Amino acid sequence: MSATSAHILVQAPASKSMSHRALIGAALAPGESRLSGVLESQDTTHTMGCLTACGARFARLNGGEYLVQGMRHGPESGAGVADLNVGESGTTCRLLAGVVTSGRGRFRIHGAPRMHERPLGEPARALESQGVRFVWENKPGYPPVTIETTGLPGGEIDVRLEESSQYLSGILLAAPLAKSAMTIAVSGTKAVSWPYVSLTLQTMRDFGVQVEVQTLQDGQFKAVEHESVTRAEPGKLRFIIAPGEYQARALCVEGDWSNASYFLAAGAVGTHPVTVRGLSRDSLQGDRAILDILARMGARIAWTSGSHSKEGGKEGGDEVTVLAPASGQLRGTLRGIDVDMGACPDLVPTVAVAACFAKGQTTIRNVAHLRIKECDRLETLAAEIAKTGCFAAMTDDTLTITPAPLPVGQRILFDSRGDHRMVMGPALFGLGGIDTQFDNPGCVAKSFPEFWERFAAVLAAAAKA
Repeated sequence: MSATSAHILVQAPASKSMSHRALIGAALAPGESRLSGVLESQDTTHTMGCLTACGARFARLNGGEYLVQGMRHGPESGAGVADLNVGESGTTCRLLAGVVTSGRGRFRIHGAPRMHERPLGEPARALESQGVRFVWENKPGYPPVTIETTGLPGGEIDVRLEESSQYLSGILLAAPLAKSAMTIAVSGTKAVSWPYVSLTLQTMRDFGVQVEVQTLQDGQFKAVEHESVTRAEPGKLRFIIAPGEYQARALCVEGDWSNASYFLAAGAVGTHPVTVRGLSRDSLQGDRAILDILARMGARIAWTSGSHSKEGGKEGGDEVTVLAPASGQLRGTLRGIDVDMGACPDLVPTVAVAACFAKGQTTIRNVAHLRIKECDRLETLAAEIAKTGCFAAMTDDTLTITPAPLPVGQRILFDSRGDHRMVMGPALFGLGGIDTQFDNPGCVAKSFPEFWERFAAVLAAAAKA
């Protein structure tokens, strides 16, 4: 990373979402896969640990690549109980809760105390007809839980996505190992975070597994390309997966739009343009929406095309630059907006803080599922934003931010609740002249261990302005 008086350049970290899925795809593929660009963080370390307990093997090479020896016959616990410690990683927990049901044995999922407060009952309901048994240790529907399975027989099931799309992703990843074809329908009243399902389908295709996606059209289900599906409508979307085998391969993980969002927002609210290198312009990651959101708020966006491929190095990818609105002022240049963020909940801390630099209110809608993240992010954002003098009002599924002059030069201690995104989002307040302090700045290691090192150039440029 480099910085000048006029420009800040940042290399995007590898995608956390894609890293989890690539590790799982490689682990399910008999033979040896080679993965480059994998995000090295606490969450992905837990995923590798859980997959190792199921029979996969991981070897880190010089340069950060991983050789993955896949499972021969799917997840197996052996004669005992496989210990799956997911730590604080909700992605690991929910994806593996589906994946292990394709194997044989008993798999105990547990983690940090907060993980035992995050629901896991929907996969149990969805897979009940498959003969899978979820044995809850304390509160029904919540970890710790031991999953007992002899494999999936196949057939028709439905999955509800009101709380998380990861329930569906975990079962999709397991489905090719079923004894017969599976049809998985989306049910319930609404579906959140659809783009993450699209990432799962992309990973399955990368590892040689085909999924037929069907949508309801004129009273009949018809096959479509999954990239064409922009939202999941319960009762109108289903997936058909024939039995198949994952294929070992070489794969490079693309850059992370979620963790890049803090730097892109810094370009929108600060005095210096920020360029992020290593992002794919045509990425299926839902958090690519940060560019559309910042543009609606008045920021300027400029792309420079680069080279990127799944087999290429992690330094590849396009470059995107974000600048503040043309007035060039630090404060009062962005404008408040009304935005549905149900498909990109991880961006909410970024957008909520950026909204404090805007003129006019910003209302963020359809984000009730933020209450079951590492902390209750709606409640936490409202409380921490209030420390700056700005006002945040919330309902069950909305957050409205009313800006106010930021207290320049004041030291504010932000309470992260141990949530990585409740550090990286509020870090942007440092660009408004606040001396930002955090009770647990190191919790960024969950998803982005190098965050503070890379964000230092942004803060240094702001201090010189």
